[in-house]
Amino acid sequence: MELMVSTKNSPDWRDDSPAQEITDLKGMGEEEIIEFCLEAGEPAYRGRQIFSWIYAKGETDLDRMSDLPRAFREELARRARVGWLEPEKVEKGADGTEKFLWRLGDGNLVESVRVPMPLPDGKTRWSLCISTQVGCAMGCAFCLTAKMGFVRQLSAGEIVEQFLAARRLLPEGERYHNVVFMGMGEPLDNLEASVAAVRLLTHPKGVGMSPRRLTLSTVGIAPKLLEFVREVPGVGVAVSLHAADDVTRGKIVPPNRKWPLNEILTTCRNLPLSERQRITFEYVLLSGVNDSPEDARKLAGLLRGIRCKVNLLPWNPFPDVSFERPADSRVGEFRRILTQSGLDAFVRQSKGLDIRAACGQLADDDKIADRAGRRS
Repeated sequence: MELMVSTKNSPDWRDDSPAQEITDLKGMGEEEIIEFCLEAGEPAYRGRQIFSWIYAKGETDLDRMSDLPRAFREELARRARVGWLEPEKVEKGADGTEKFLWRLGDGNLVESVRVPMPLPDGKTRWSLCISTQVGCAMGCAFCLTAKMGFVRQLSAGEIVEQFLAARRLLPEGERYHNVVFMGMGEPLDNLEASVAAVRLLTHPKGVGMSPRRLTLSTVGIAPKLLEFVREVPGVGVAVSLHAADDVTRGKIVPPNRKWPLNEILTTCRNLPLSERQRITFEYVLLSGVNDSPEDARKLAGLLRGIRCKVNLLPWNPFPDVSFERPADSRVGEFRRILTQSGLDAFVRQSKGLDIRAACGQLADDDKIADRAGRRS
C-alpha cells in the first residue's frame, strides 16, 4: 500500500482508494485537529481530547488515548499518526548540560540543549534551547551553525517535537522552566512555524507554558520582529547585536547590510511590549574585534532609553576560525562601562563547552564537511 504523509490537510475519511494519506497530527493546532475529527463524523470535543493527549500528556500512541471510542481509535490508526523524535545521540557535559541530536524523518539532524541550574534548596531549574531550522542562512562569522549553510525550515511540529521529546527525558516530576528559540537557525527566518510553535507551547489545554517562559532570539530581522511580537505578545525577545557600529557588525553579522543597527533599534523602541517586559540584547565578545572600552561606550549610547538588559557572551571557540575569546579582565571592563552607564549588564556563563553545546556551537559536522567539499 502506498502511504503519503501530510501535516496540513486532513484526509477524506470516505476515500477507500488504495493510496491513503496518513496525516501527522503533531504540529496541528486544536482547531485543525477538531476539523480533522469533524471530517471523521466525530464531535468537536474528540479533537480537543486528542489535542490534550498529544501536547499536555505527550502521548504518541493513538491506541492509548483511552477516552476515545475504540472504533475511532482503530480508524485513527489507519488514517493518522503522531510523529515523535528519539535522540540519535545524547551527550552530557561536566556541568550537567545535555545535548540532544535528533534525526528528522528525512534524515536531517538538528540539536537541542538542556541546561540545568541548581537552586539553593537542592532542586534544579531546567531550561531547553530548541532549533527552528536545519542549518542557518544568516552567515554570522563567529557561529558554527553558519558553516552548515541553510538546509531547510523546520515545521511547527518539528520545533515542538524537540520540546515534547526532551520533556519525556526529564527526571520524573520535573519540568522546563524556560524554553528558548536559540538553537540552530534564525527563528524569524521561519516566522510562520515559529509563531505556530509558540502557540502550541502556550496553549492552556496543551503544554500550557506561560509566554513569559519563552524567549525568541534573533539577529534582528526588523519587520518580522515587529510581526512576531504582535502575533504572540508576552514572549521574551533577545536581539543579537554583537557590535556597536554598522561597519563592524556588517563584517560579522551579514544581515546587518539589510537591517542596520538604526533600523533594528528603532523597531525595538516601538515594539508593543508590556510594562514588565524588557528586551534582552545579546553581545558576543570577540577579542580585538568588538570588545574595546570604546565599543562598550558606543553600545551604551545606542541603548540609551530602551528598556533592556544586556547579556555579554565571551565567544565560545570552535576550530578553523581566527577569532579568540577575550580575557576575563577585558570582559569585566566592558561590563563595568555598561553598568556605569545605567544599563543592566550580565556576563553569561557558557554551559556545555566540553560537549560543544554552548551558544554558537551547534552544527551537523557532516553538513559542514559536505559544504566545504563543494567549495574546494
